[in-house]
Amino acid sequence: MTNPVTAPDPSLRAAAHARSDAQAKPLGALGRLETLGAWLAACQGVNPPAPLTDVRVVVFAGDHGVAARGVSAYPTAVTLAMVHGILDGHAGISALARSVGATVSLYDLGVDGLTGVPDEVTRFHVHPARPISDEDALTADELQAALAAGDQIAAEAIADGAQLLIAGDLGIGNTTPSAALVAATLGLRGGDVAGSGTGVDAAGLARKADAINAALDRVGDRAADPLQRLAALGSADIAAATGFMMGAARRGIPVVVDGLIASAEALMAEELAPGASAWMVAGHASTEPGCALAQRRLHLAPILDLEMRLGEGTGAVLAVPILEASGAALRDIAALADLS
Repeated sequence: MTNPVTAPDPSLRAAAHARSDAQAKPLGALGRLETLGAWLAACQGVNPPAPLTDVRVVVFAGDHGVAARGVSAYPTAVTLAMVHGILDGHAGISALARSVGATVSLYDLGVDGLTGVPDEVTRFHVHPARPISDEDALTADELQAALAAGDQIAAEAIADGAQLLIAGDLGIGNTTPSAALVAATLGLRGGDVAGSGTGVDAAGLARKADAINAALDRVGDRAADPLQRLAALGSADIAAATGFMMGAARRGIPVVVDGLIASAEALMAEELAPGASAWMVAGHASTEPGCALAQRRLHLAPILDLEMRLGEGTGAVLAVPILEASGAALRDIAALADLS
């Protein structure tokens, strides 16, 4: 476990609320937009917050051995195809990120058979995660390497000027380890957290719940330790995104959390670096049951509810204009006293 993370500046949060209260509008009339603006001001360390001109989505891609248990509606070859789709700018996250002015990058943390891509994409490559129902996904050394990779990716993005970060996900079968991590953290079973993911039918949903239960039973009491939990039930891509979120929080950069996979990563980041979640906001409410459970544990209320479950960071990126609007309201609404 790392040292606790210092929270965003509470005095700036209070000052932002005071600024909002003095504006030419009824008290609290902008509802949660006022709370989001004050959070953004506290994270940035300036009141009112600066415009969000550098928002970055980093997609962590990897394959998962548990997919062989029939927990997904798609074969693992789709991971490889979607990597190229994102790199070519034609995936869901590509379109939505462009629409809000965010940039997208991708890192291979366990994609099987990936070739013909820039070296930057594969510089942290590892083998696909082992099937969590049968064995630990990662060794202790592999876990530490993945956490360090995510931290390094965050550090580089922040040094390059990133103001707001989003961890995207890509990998057939990745909702199963994510749901398993949520279950292990909250003391639940597979049936409590398993969702349709890529659109599995009832039989596929039962296989997913069974795979999660097999993993939980196999790991047993080791799951009480968050590092062992992440190594046993996670994957390199999930661990790297966890390190990415921890790295952002430690460096004072806010994170918008996407759906189930990102919420599981946020849950693990908070376990490993207490206080990290104060730098996070939930972008949307996924239809995956494990997502809402993780969000409640983290006390993160989703900004949007569009009934999405695509992943890749898509729900989170759609919340960016709301965050920007919250800052614009603080910057640009006149004080009531100035209009008198």
